Amino acid sequence: MIVVHHLNNSRSQRVLWLLEELGVPYEIQRYQRDTRTMLAPPELKQVHPLGKSPVITDGGRTVAESGLIIEYLVERYGDGKLAPPAGSEDRLRFRYWMHYAEGSAMPPLLLKLVFDRIEDGPMPFFIRPVARAIARQVKQSFITPQLQLHLDYLEAELGRSEWFVGNEFSAADIQLSFPLEAAAMRGGLDQSRPRLYDFLQKIHSRPAYRKALERGGRYDFGPKEALIYRLP
Repeated sequence: MIVVHHLNNSRSQRVLWLLEELGVPYEIQRYQRDTRTMLAPPELKQVHPLGKSPVITDGGRTVAESGLIIEYLVERYGDGKLAPPAGSEDRLRFRYWMHYAEGSAMPPLLLKLVFDRIEDGPMPFFIRPVARAIARQVKQSFITPQLQLHLDYLEAELGRSEWFVGNEFSAADIQLSFPLEAAAMRGGLDQSRPRLYDFLQKIHSRPAYRKALERGGRYDFGPKEALIYRLP
């Protein structure tokens, strides 16, 4: 049985979604973030030395990293679903998006989160003006332009086809869901980019996505109506 070591409000939500799309049975082992630091609890280090989510166990095998987990599950349990045929041009494009999501799209979003916290967080009064001025300058000169660059790129790519790899929904769309949801939450993605906005509406309406929300619990990056699924 596959076990998803699931951290609330994290990338592991898309692993649950993938498993629902594939119709593969799985169990959830839940972990809660520290309410002060928002970091994963130390118990996750008993599963993988880095102590981060997502991680799955499948029999005696432990698999970490979102892209690898998704590729592993599609190849082992997909039976040809949610990925283009091996060796095709679309398969190369599929693999590109699997790496792009975490390697290129997420870094500026993470930087924005860090510098937002520097700008808005508590600190000694005598360094507050300098720290906040530096944070604003870094965001204005580097982070915001990078976010705009990537959102423009992704918007244009969806002009080529209905989904990111073509006209068929694939696991690459699942992999890209988290950076796009994070961008909608804190990175400036809104209806001014209609293709990306429509992409989010489409994935949020999928039955498997909804089922994953029911099972996964609290997920602040999802649709606003997902409040009804959140656990106390």
